This record gives sequence, C-alpha cells and structure tokens, in this order.
Amino acid sequence: MATNKKSTLLEDHTSVLRDTSHIDETLRLATEEKASDYAAAIQTLRKIYHTSIKPMEQAYKYNELRQHEISGMPEAFSAALLYGEITSKPMVLFLGPWSVGKSSMINYLLGLHDSPYQLYTGAEPTTSEFTVIMHGEKIRSVEGIVMAADSSRSFSPLEKFGQNFLEKLIGIEMPHKLLERVTFVDTPGIIENRKQQERGYPFNDVCQWFIDRADLIFVVFDPTKLDVGLELEMLFKQLKGRESQIRIILNKADNLATQDLMRVYGALFWSLAPLINVTEPPRVYVSSFWPYDYAPDTSRELFKREEISLLEDLNQVIENRMENKIAFIRQHGIRVRIHGLLVDRYVQTFKEKMSFFSDPELVFQEIVDDPDKFYIFKSILAKTNVSKFDLPNRDAYRDFFGINPITNFKPLSAQCSYIGGCLLDKIEKAITTELPALLSSINSGKQPGLSSCEATGCGEKPKNRYRKN
Repeated sequence: MATNKKSTLLEDHTSVLRDTSHIDETLRLATEEKASDYAAAIQTLRKIYHTSIKPMEQAYKYNELRQHEISGMPEAFSAALLYGEITSKPMVLFLGPWSVGKSSMINYLLGLHDSPYQLYTGAEPTTSEFTVIMHGEKIRSVEGIVMAADSSRSFSPLEKFGQNFLEKLIGIEMPHKLLERVTFVDTPGIIENRKQQERGYPFNDVCQWFIDRADLIFVVFDPTKLDVGLELEMLFKQLKGRESQIRIILNKADNLATQDLMRVYGALFWSLAPLINVTEPPRVYVSSFWPYDYAPDTSRELFKREEISLLEDLNQVIENRMENKIAFIRQHGIRVRIHGLLVDRYVQTFKEKMSFFSDPELVFQEIVDDPDKFYIFKSILAKTNVSKFDLPNRDAYRDFFGINPITNFKPLSAQCSYIGGCLLDKIEKAITTELPALLSSINSGKQPGLSSCEATGCGEKPKNRYRKN
C-alpha cells in the first residue's frame, strides 16, 4: 500500500508544471536592451579592426601562418570569420553523457515543453546531431551545408570536417527573447562503448572547435550514472585551459534523497578530480532542469536557489559579451603585430646577410633553420616588450616562408603612406589606445565612437546610460 502511494506521488509531480517566471526575471528578458549603444560599439569595433589591424594582416599574410603553433589560437581567422566573431552572440555549449538531460535543459530554458519545436528527448540516446539553436524571425530548420556556406554565421570552418559531419549538423531558428542574446549548441551524448570511427566524422575535433568558441560550457551529469570512461576523459583533456568557462551540472537531482545526493556529489568530485587539475574547481550546480515540479520530499528550495545561481551566471556571460569581443579583437591584434614584427626582422636579417656573390636561397635557409643564431626572436622581445609566451613556434615560420618567399615582403619601415600613416603605428594605437578606450566607454556607459559633446551635450553633466532610475 505504501509503495503504491509513493509511486502515485512520483507520477503526480511529473504532471504538475512548476512556475518558470524566475527565468525571465533573472535573465531580464522583459527589459529592452539598449540596441543603439550596442550597435554603435559593434560599428566602432569593426572600424578599428578594418582600419588598424586588417592592413597588417594582409600585408604580412597572417592568415597563412600555422595558427595551431600559436597557443590559444586553434586556427587562422580570415576577415570573414572575424566579422562573424565580432557580430556573433555568446555561445553556450552543452556537453555530457547520453540521456543526462542536455536537450531537456534547453527545452526548459526556452519554454519549448509540449510545443512542436521542442528538442526530442528520451531515456535512450536521442541526440545524434550537433544542434545549433539560434534566433530567427520565424521558426525553421537550417541544414548543416547551408550553415557552413554562410560566412556571416561564423560556421563556415566546419566544412573541413567533411560532408558526413555536415549531415549531422542542424540549425534551428526561432523568435525568442533569450536567443536574441545567446546561441545554444546541443551535442550528441557521449557513449563510452562507441568508437569515434563509428560516428563517421572526427567527433573529438568537432567538439574542440565548439569548445574553442564557447563562452560558457555546461557539462551535464545524471546522478544515477557517473561512470567516467575513455571518451569522457578525452573530453576533459580537450577542456584544458577553458576551466573558467566550465560549469558542472548535476541534473535530475530530485531523483535522489538528500543523503544519497550528498554521496553522489562527493563521488562526482572524486571521479573528476584527476581530469580537472586546477586550484579552483569549476562551479557545480545541483538541480533538476525540466518543467515539471520537483519530486516530493526533496530539497526544492536548494534546487531553486541553485537554478537561479546558474541563470545569473548565464546572464553575466550575456552582459559581458561586448567586453569579450573587444578583448578577443585586441588579443588578435597583438598576435598580428607580433607576426608583422617577426616577418620584418626576418626581412631585415636577410638583407643584412646578402652580398653580391651570395645565393639568396642558401642565405635565407640558414636564417630560417636557426633563427636564434641571428637573434630573430630575442630582438623582438628586447625591443617591443612582447611576452615570450606570446611568441609563435619557430617551426611555424619555416612552413610560412616555404609558401611565401621572403622577397614578397617589405620591411615595416616601408609600410607607410602620407595619407594612411604607418601600419605599425596604427596597430599599436589600436592595441594600446583605441580598444582600451572602447572598453572603458562600454563600462562607463558612454556611447562609443562619439566625442564628449556629441555623446552628452556640451556643458551638460554626463549621464550613465546603464544606471537604473
């Protein structure tokens, strides 16, 4: 009799929908964004990139450098891709084993439960595609080959993973307040007994591509199955260096009694400790992310607080998106500047070592094979206050000059014009003055790209556009 009563209670709680008004409140979906300020900042950022950074990119063929030799930069960013990075929304990536509630969590956050557009969920492995959920004027699906062909979406590099993968990539557009500010990516669940070859495409490489671009990474677990196998271990190896973006979700927490949940929480950390070798472990959120009421006799108040904390975390990423874009472009500019300085140094050294009887190929081959002999990299560190940790691998330039003859490049001193100024001066001004000023204007609420009179009115007290009245 008691068993029947308990099962009846469990059935009842899955038929009652919980109040979700806190989602809109915490994410401030009812408030209107200052679209004009954001658009002005984006326009200023694009102008700085096109006038100050892109010219040196093109002059010294930065995009042809092997970017995987530069720490933190997985691949070359073309002008089209950088445009996509500048204009794209923050990306939230959902990773984890199969049937842990990743798709259900997205349905819950977007209010798609029982709608024709909800992501399919079930107890068995259901998501076999990489699904990108993004904003659109109307609800429609977008095939992977279409997404890869549209450079404005910043997904065109995914073509390199082959047609088999593009068939497993799908986009879903829908009009939703949250999707105006963020893009969600749902991934296939990790199945430990499945070999990567069985998927038909390089699953780990595709995951790495999304990991490198994600602003927030939710790694979701089910408390009833915490086995850590080889594929999950490989995933956490790929997450190295991105610990600040990782959030661990212990989903379906109301399936366990409080005491059992504490044991599972400890077991989760025990399993993940060898995989996350950092001083401060990622934040763990314990709740049940689906639309139904919490199971009876569970810590519903705790789960509600945890959910609100996660939503605040997500909202912080959304609100910081402009600052992150500026930091990204500045970092890119620093790397382009270093590349230009190095090519300039190679050019100068080559000219110094050449004589009337010298063989140009032999002279330059000697320089490329042993740049330290000619103080190529040390001279850059000494003169420009560049961190040695930002320098590219020396071997990258052997490959770079293998396809780009040294005679194709002019020294930086010759890259000046009366109207346009010097390439080096412009990129240094962008890095040291223009981008920090843009960041400061965002933080202070001053409209970017305008003089103080235009922004506030001469003689008037400056107004903080982001201050609540």
